[in-house]
Amino acid sequence: MQQRRYSRLCLLSLSFSCLLLLLPSLLGPVDAYKNYTVGDSLGWYDTTVKSNVNYQKWADGKNFSLGDFLIFNTDSNHSVVQTYNLTTFKSCDYDNSVGNETVEWSATNPSNTFTQAVTVAVPLLKEGPTFFFSGYYDGEQCQDGQHFKITVSHGKGLPDSLKDPSDQAPAPNAADYGSTPDTVVPFDFNNPRDQDTDVKKDSGSISLHAKILDMKLNGILLSLGILYMF
Repeated sequence: MQQRRYSRLCLLSLSFSCLLLLLPSLLGPVDAYKNYTVGDSLGWYDTTVKSNVNYQKWADGKNFSLGDFLIFNTDSNHSVVQTYNLTTFKSCDYDNSVGNETVEWSATNPSNTFTQAVTVAVPLLKEGPTFFFSGYYDGEQCQDGQHFKITVSHGKGLPDSLKDPSDQAPAPNAADYGSTPDTVVPFDFNNPRDQDTDVKKDSGSISLHAKILDMKLNGILLSLGILYMF
């Protein structure tokens, strides 16, 4: 009797161990697009305004992917410049940038006498290294700590709402084909939606995974019941 009970406990332990190993493959990836608030509660400022900001430290360790948004909470005395050019980033100056490699996302002008709160939402549209800095006051804010770099992975790829319409159109004839820039900001891109909205996109696949998992669990529990009877 003692031996039989011990064998039953061993089988139960083995079954639950197998279940734990199967869970990650049954559930699959369910990550949604994310919104990252740059600097968290400190916002987007240089060290003369917020002495304890360290944007590179904030960015390190985070997994940025295509379709994610960076949210910059700042004021009209600070700008948001995004570039794919390392030389531009190191110089803290975008006046000589060419093509679509550099974008200034801020829409206001600096003023020493009047400032207003500004929130700037920047979509991540291109894989690889991406650099951010403030370009106001001849690069002084950038030199005073208002800069950082990130690496953007492919992730789930760009959602349709952020894709360039030309990328989804039929390919042009060879005679009409011309060079296109590497990165084009979609003309109709919207500010980021709440993460809950993005998660709903995956609800169908998550539901399917849940059903499969439920079937597997029922099978395992049935097996455990049979083992327990013996």
